[in-house]
Amino acid sequence: MKLATDTWLVFQRYFSIFIRNPAWVVVGIVQPALYLLLFAPLLKSVAGLSGFPPGGAYNVFVPGLLVQLGLFGASGVGFNLIAELREGVVERLRVTPVSRLALLLGKALRDTLTILIQSAILIALAFPFGLRLQPLGLVVVLGLVGLIGLLFASISYWVALVLRDENSFAPVIFTAALPLLLLSGVLLPMSLAPSWLQTISTINPLSHAVTAARALFLGHVATADVAEGVAIVAVLAVLAVAGAARAFGRAIA
Repeated sequence: MKLATDTWLVFQRYFSIFIRNPAWVVVGIVQPALYLLLFAPLLKSVAGLSGFPPGGAYNVFVPGLLVQLGLFGASGVGFNLIAELREGVVERLRVTPVSRLALLLGKALRDTLTILIQSAILIALAFPFGLRLQPLGLVVVLGLVGLIGLLFASISYWVALVLRDENSFAPVIFTAALPLLLLSGVLLPMSLAPSWLQTISTINPLSHAVTAARALFLGHVATADVAEGVAIVAVLAVLAVAGAARAFGRAIA
């Protein structure tokens, strides 16, 4: 009960900071929207190729964009934590009775909610282009994107607590994110890739998340692909939260 109360208090604090500057929602949606407008139309010419997933160009591309949004939308949140470390905010938390796990969860849940708002906007923008989505699939896919956001926000905070410097944090986090993106099939389905590249992509958890999201957009909720994608992301999110919470505990001990 105390953990839930503390988490809610921390979430309220950081969400109040967020709503005073909602421009971050717009900034976060710009890049995926540009992909939607400028890249997705190119897929229409390859949608009929052998190996291209069913559903049409937008039902294949938009799920990938949501996963990309979860990845990059959460990967950079560690910059804010590094600024708080420098300004002594984290140091002052030493004297508070707030749970160390709640300090992480409150911040990460704020980041996750931001990503979900951006995801809803992106989906709404895609409907005029021909996107089709089942209501139940929409609910589950937003839950999946939320887990991805929680996973990478926790990793971002973890890395920030270890490095404590923007000049080190940026190349580490974004260099690691690039191969995850390229091997996930976000931009082009991995079914179009050479067999050796498809094999490598199977060890990328985001590739399973993309496959699950595309199945959900077609309304295929109770499938092995969806169960596998959600389970992999959920397990990794739990591990990332545990590791980041431990790092928080050490930083504020």
